[in-house]
Amino acid sequence: MLSTSSATVVEATLPAVGEHLDAISGVFYDTMLGENPDLLNLFSRSAQATGEQKQALAGAVAAFAAHLVGRGPDASAFDHIVERIAQRHCALGVRPEQYAMVGKYLLAAVGTVLGDAVTPEVAAAWDEVYWLFAVRLIGREARLYAEADVDGADPWREYTVANKITEAHETVSFILTPADDDPAPGFLPGQYVTVAADLPDGTRQLRQYSLSQAATGGALRITVRRVRGVGSAPDGMVSGYLHDHVTIGDRLRLSHPYGELTLRDGEAPLVLVSAGVGITPMAAILDHVSRTQPNRHVTAVHADRSPERHPLRADMDVNGSRLRSFRNLVWYEHASDAPDAFTGFIDTDAIPLHPDTDVYLCGPVPFMQVVRAGLHRRGLPDERIRYEVFGSEQWRPTPVTTPA
Repeated sequence: MLSTSSATVVEATLPAVGEHLDAISGVFYDTMLGENPDLLNLFSRSAQATGEQKQALAGAVAAFAAHLVGRGPDASAFDHIVERIAQRHCALGVRPEQYAMVGKYLLAAVGTVLGDAVTPEVAAAWDEVYWLFAVRLIGREARLYAEADVDGADPWREYTVANKITEAHETVSFILTPADDDPAPGFLPGQYVTVAADLPDGTRQLRQYSLSQAATGGALRITVRRVRGVGSAPDGMVSGYLHDHVTIGDRLRLSHPYGELTLRDGEAPLVLVSAGVGITPMAAILDHVSRTQPNRHVTAVHADRSPERHPLRADMDVNGSRLRSFRNLVWYEHASDAPDAFTGFIDTDAIPLHPDTDVYLCGPVPFMQVVRAGLHRRGLPDERIRYEVFGSEQWRPTPVTTPA
């Protein structure tokens, strides 16, 4: 709990921090990475180039501060945010000692941007906020490493590429078997792994990819779409490397599976909504349900640009055929000859919903925002909607900028 004196200071300064959050984030990342270039291996260079990633940590700390003073997410909502961050950190091999360095640069960035407004009292209050947040994450991450029987200092395991399968235009699947011949780890449908890619230029980059089929014990499958840069944004470094340089017989380093977009217990009707390669966790969930709950009612809803870009559709059809009740609704942005597809963007009013439906959602952030808004309009509460942010984008709560 935040001390009373710090709470007063944080509440008074939260609007200024929120107003200058982008500038604070920029100074923080530019300074930390400039002075510690080895950390570039931990952060996505593509996301750094586009500015997508810079706001994530500062935004999370500001949201936590708002939560502590009663102006942000409630306890339940923030528990969800903490869990998502902790799962990501474990998939990246984040260690407790790194929090001290991050805190130093983040609080220095606040001082640089806000200048004389950051008195010793203000600095102490925000330092308290940061360490309350950090300790909470460190504790959860320690438990996750222990549950997975993973050494956080060396979280990687080598896998051999047993097969490489073209799934759709610029989308391939990799079937991966442990190089040590021990069984592949168990995981929950909807989880992901991090690939630690050693690139031809000698650097390493880390990317998360959802596991795209249910746990079988023998192998893991990831499905990777080549990321093409738009405008001045660069092409995806790791997706391009996997497509162009990795083939059958090669080895990749992977993390243990992590992630909290996992299937809840129960028999409620399921709606699995995806766009593009966001279909991957939905494919794993459907695979699992078709094997373990064949009487469950499931609707898959997918949006893509065209049939040629639609990955894993055959998997969805095969797994859906095992269910007593299954519907597969597809929207293609461009008109096609597919007789069972709609043209345009997803119409949320056409998605069959029951009051107790559980919805799982994965795709680009703007897509998910539109779908969530449509589901809310139809009366489905937030607790019935679970989502995974695809790519490096974040949904970050923004602290209030004016007193309530």
